[in-house]
Amino acid sequence: MSFTGGAAALSVSQSAMSRHVGGLEDLLGKPLFEREANGLQLTAAGEELLPVVSKSLDRIEQTMNAIRDDRMAKRALRIHVPPSLLQQQLLPMLRDFRAEHPDFRIDVSSAHVTGLPSTNIDMAIVYDRPNVDDLVTDLLWMVRVAPLCSPETAKAAEGRTLSTFLSQQELLHMKLEDQPRDLLWSAFARHQGLEIATTEGLAFDTAITAAQYAMHASGVILGDIDMFAAEIADGRLIMPYDAVIEEGYGYYLKLHADDLSDPAISIFRSWLISRFVEMRTVRSQTAPS
Repeated sequence: MSFTGGAAALSVSQSAMSRHVGGLEDLLGKPLFEREANGLQLTAAGEELLPVVSKSLDRIEQTMNAIRDDRMAKRALRIHVPPSLLQQQLLPMLRDFRAEHPDFRIDVSSAHVTGLPSTNIDMAIVYDRPNVDDLVTDLLWMVRVAPLCSPETAKAAEGRTLSTFLSQQELLHMKLEDQPRDLLWSAFARHQGLEIATTEGLAFDTAITAAQYAMHASGVILGDIDMFAAEIADGRLIMPYDAVIEEGYGYYLKLHADDLSDPAISIFRSWLISRFVEMRTVRSQTAPS
C-alpha cells in the first residue's frame, strides 16, 4: 500500500511505479487505489483485480522456478479437503493417484470450514449446501445421515422408539460456521416428526472427532453413512434405526474455469470424479437405505 515500498521491492523508481499504475488505471478506466495522505487504499476495482493478479504471478513464479530447477515434470497441485473427508476417503485415493501419476506433487491443506477456504489453492473439495457461483462445480456426493452410536449405546434402543431413544441419549453435534450448534439435529427431528430437545450435548469441529467420541465414549452422532460405511460394516458404529435422510449438504469439487487449461488440474479433476462415481456406485449397492 505504498508506491515507494512497491518501487523498492521491484527495484524501480517511485515515479516509474506511479506512472505504470496510472497507465493501468487509464487502461481499465477505473482507479485501483485511493490516494490518501497516510497511504494507499484499494478501491473496489483494485480488490477485484488483486487476487487474480496474485494468482497469475504465483503461477508464473512457480513455472519459472520449475524451469530453472529442471523439474517441470513435477507439478505441484494445491488441494484443500475437509478434515473428516480427508481422513476417511481421500488419503487412500491420494495414495492410488500417486501410484498412477508419480510425477505429480500434491500439496494438501485441510481446515474446518463450510464452503471455500481463504487459502490460495488450485482446487478445493468443500462441504456446503448447493449454490451457484462462477466456479466450475462438480458434485461428489450428497450427504446421507442417520443416528449412529457404539454397540453399547445401541443396546438402549431395544424396544424403544426412535424419539424415546434419542431423548435418553446425549446428542453429539458437528459445528458449522455461523450456524446454530444443533442445526443438523433440529433439521433431522423436524424431518422425522420428533419432539426432542436438540440444543444440549457436546459439539465438535469435525465429523470424525464426533464419531470417535461416539465409538469410544457415549452419545449419538448424526453421521454420514457413506463416510462411515467401514465403521458401520465392521460394527464399530451401529445404526439402530432405519432413519436415513439427506441433510441438504454435500461435498463439491470447485475450481476456477480458467484453470481447466492446466493439464495437471484437468487430469486430477477427471481422476477424482471417476473415483467418487465408483464409490457412489458401490455404496448404493451396499449401504443401508
